[in-house]
Parts: sequence; C-alpha cells; structure tokens
Amino acid sequence: MIRFENVTKRYRGTTKPALNAVDFEVQRGEFVFLVGASGSGKSSCLQLILRAETPSEGRVVVLGRDLRTLSNRKVPYFRRHIGSVFQDFRLLPNKTVHQNVAFTLQVTGASRGFVQQAVPEVLALVGLDGKEKRLPHELSGGEQQRVAIARALVNRPQVLLADEPTGNLDPGTSIDIMRLLARINAGGTTVVMATHEAGFVDQMQRRVIELRGGEMVRDERHGGYGDRSGLPVLAPEVEKGAAAVAALTAVLEVQREVTSITGPVEPLRGPEGSEQVSAAPVEPESPSVTTAPAAERREPGTNTRSIPVSNPEVDALGLADKLGLAEKNDRDDEVGPTS
Repeated sequence: MIRFENVTKRYRGTTKPALNAVDFEVQRGEFVFLVGASGSGKSSCLQLILRAETPSEGRVVVLGRDLRTLSNRKVPYFRRHIGSVFQDFRLLPNKTVHQNVAFTLQVTGASRGFVQQAVPEVLALVGLDGKEKRLPHELSGGEQQRVAIARALVNRPQVLLADEPTGNLDPGTSIDIMRLLARINAGGTTVVMATHEAGFVDQMQRRVIELRGGEMVRDERHGGYGDRSGLPVLAPEVEKGAAAVAALTAVLEVQREVTSITGPVEPLRGPEGSEQVSAAPVEPESPSVTTAPAAERREPGTNTRSIPVSNPEVDALGLADKLGLAEKNDRDDEVGPTS
C-alpha cells in the first residue's frame, strides 16, 4: 500500500539530507508508528506519502501509484484517498462542526443527500454526537482534534496520516484520541502516525519504524519507543546560590537543636585510649557554599564539636488544496486507488 524504495530527500539550502536511503513497506490495515527525535525525518516521510514533497532519489509508491509520475493537477484527486490529521487541527474558525466536516465532501461535488448521511455517521464515530452546531472555539482541544479526524475520515480514505496528533493535548485527552485511532484502524484503515509519545508506543506494541538523522535504524513488528535520548527529562536541579545557603543553614540549625535536647555526647574510648566522637556533624556538599577548613572548637562544658562556617558567596496551499479538496474540473483526471 505504501512503499519507500531507497528514498533520499534533500531540501534546498541544506547539506545533510532529511532522509537518506530509506526503505520500508506498509501493508494494508497496518498501524505504524514513526518515532525518533525532532529532525530525524518523520514529518518528511509523511509529506512524501501525501505528495506534498517529492523524493530527491528513489521512489515512493502509494496505492499503486509512483508519486514521481503523478502530475501536479492530479495531486488533489490523489489526496482524497489519504486522510491527514495534524497537531494544530486546521479547522475553519467560522464554520460549525457539521460545516467543517461537510466542507470536505462539498468541494468534491458530493450530493446533498450523501453529505446529510455521511457527516452524522462520522461524527458519531468520533464521539461528537449533539455538537454539530458548535463552532471550533466552543470546543475543547480534544474535541477540536476529533473534528479534524472526522474531516479526514468522511471521504472514507484507505490511509490515515497523523503527524503528532496528541502534541497539543493533555494526557487524558491524548488517551482518548489514541483509542479512537485504534478503533479506526480496527475498521480497516491503514494508520501511519509520527509521534514523540513514548508511553503510547510502548503500551500499544504496534509496528515501530525508528529514524535517526534521516536514516532508518529499526523496523520492529511489535516494538516500543526505543531510544529516548532525544526526549526531555524532568529532573530536580542542583541547588545553587541562596537556595544552597538556606539548605545548609537549616541543617546546622537542626544539629544544634538535637544537641540541646540530647545533651553532651559522651566520648568513646578506642583501643588505645583515644577519644572518638560519635555522630560528628557531616558537612553538606554544595558547589556554591564554602566552609572553613579543619578548624574545630568545643562548646564550653561539652564534648560536642562545632564546625565554623564562613559566609558563602552567592552567584547571580489554500486549505482546500492542502487537504486534497481543490475543485474538480476534469473528470478524466481523477485518480483512484489501484492494486
């Protein structure tokens, strides 16, 4: 259904190719994740499948058609068989939910009766029953993405491309969208999804194609996200400056309180009769705090040793054409899927 044959893609003004000798094939009905760090080539793959770009070398074959030989005037008709969903929804702000979805059919010349039948069916599929008359700004982010998915599906495409469809959504809503995409795939639609959502990839265990620097490094039938080195990691920062001073002061204050409650520490006698002090205060390590060297003094009348601390230093297309919906002028130019 989708085949990349030794595909290399170079963009003007760049020295390194966005894709380099990429080879893979997606069968009908598969759910495939494209994973990898930003700039690895995921979006370039989707642009090539949608015929928004053409390969510099190699061939991209979709629905039996070599996209290099597809003329520009036939591209909009080809795209009617490819549904696409993006991170930014791309809804028409002044049209209702029903009108946004119906627009896809109207510009392709569908009859009014077919529009009235197909739109409610696809809205029910994506869980938007009863919200046909709402405008995009009256919907949540997840609902807006569902409208975008409904618009991509109303033409009943054989392939659905999703480019980071959960990127602007909260975790709970993202789960709902992934469940919806899984249901769509179960209905027979081939889904190719570019994503950074490692959790979903690991849980769903579908086919994973991993790209790194424009090259395909892994093609795993039931895989996980794999290399997470490009993902941001939230870790506590090392305390610096005033924060470190406050932390050290708190530790020393606690030590003084413990000493005042428990009383003097009795010296321990070693085998040679030497004194050993138990529970000696431990100086916290901090790059921004300077402690006095080894000078020690005893509190009068006690065996407790205290460590003097010096003052620390503190540092300072038009939309219709992009969706494959340009008006149809020549019936002979229509391109349909071939086996």
